[in-house]
Amino acid sequence: MGVRVQAEDFDTAAEVRRLTGTSTDAGAIVTFTGTVRGESHGQRLILMELEHYPRKTEAELARIEQQAAARWPLTASLVIHRYGRLLPGDNIVLVVTVSQHRQAAFAAAEFLMDYLKTRAPFWKKETLSDGTGGWVDAREADDTALERWAMPDETAATAP
Repeated sequence: MGVRVQAEDFDTAAEVRRLTGTSTDAGAIVTFTGTVRGESHGQRLILMELEHYPRKTEAELARIEQQAAARWPLTASLVIHRYGRLLPGDNIVLVVTVSQHRQAAFAAAEFLMDYLKTRAPFWKKETLSDGTGGWVDAREADDTALERWAMPDETAATAP
């Protein structure tokens, strides 16, 4: 299990090799790599800047990764999230989940990505080709996707 927040790019294949090593416990390895899109709001994206609070961000990502490990029988997992100035096509995030069975690996990867899209403590600022841009808010669809992972006691605590 591991979490890294870094400015440097990552190599997905190398990270998977490092994570799984010589283990034969992996029946399923699911990877998700998020990249910077070249468009936003109908305009060409020039630049995306990601900011975060060091140590706080890592602690929060580790907490949610531990939640995934508690919910599904993972043999390994990894979350890498970049920060700094990123260009269209650059990698932003890598999620790798490893399990003996595909269902657990897929579900854990989806859970982690839904969390990262909505609750991870990162702030994104876009610069568009027409000179506009600004801070990016989470989308309602991303919030809805995260709701499916709420535990019964979590939904009861938030009900009116």
